[in-house]
Order: sequence, then structure tokens, then C-alpha cells
Amino acid sequence: MLMEISQKEIAPGKVVITLTGKLMMGRESEQIVTAVEDLLKQGKRNIIFDLSGVVAIDSTGIGRFISSYNKVGAVDGDLRMAGATGHVFQTFHVSLLDTVFRFFPDVEAAAQA
Repeated sequence: MLMEISQKEIAPGKVVITLTGKLMMGRESEQIVTAVEDLLKQGKRNIIFDLSGVVAIDSTGIGRFISSYNKVGAVDGDLRMAGATGHVFQTFHVSLLDTVFRFFPDVEAAAQA
């Protein structure tokens, strides 16, 4: 299953980017950073990544989130992660990135925090 990406504005300036499939090495995962850059250009600085549909992630996928985190942080925005479980969350955890990114059980909790 290839990566799919969609986005939805849930409040003014707050957008959920939903990812499904595999976030792996390759050009396809570049869409993550491109989506964040486009949202920031539109003045949308609060971004929630919905990872509940992600089945696999590698170091390149993690790198896309680090790049996105840095871009959002550079404009004093807020980036949150929602719905990461199992292997996906463990990949962030073993690299201690769960102490950098703010993780929430689901989009609703991330939106309300």
C-alpha cells in the first residue's frame, strides 16, 4: 500500500493532515513536507498529523516529520501527532522523538489540547 495524504481545516488556521499506508524512502513521502510548506504559506500554523492509518514508517518517513517540525517551529506554529500506535509509535519512541513531538491518542484529543 502506497502512502496517501489528505487534509482538512477543522478550525481557522488548524489543519489535520491524514496519512495512510507506508511512509518510506522515496519521492512519495516528500508530499508531507510539501503539504506543510503550502499550509504555512497560507498562514495555517497549527498542524495535526493523523497517523492512525499509517502501517509502516522508516527513517526517511521520520525525517519528513523532523523537517516539518522545524518548518512549523520556525514560524511559531504548533505540530501535533495523533493516532500513532504499534510499530509507528515505537519507531518514534526508540529514537526518543516521542519527547520532541506531542502525541495524542486521536485527532479529537490533539485538537482540544
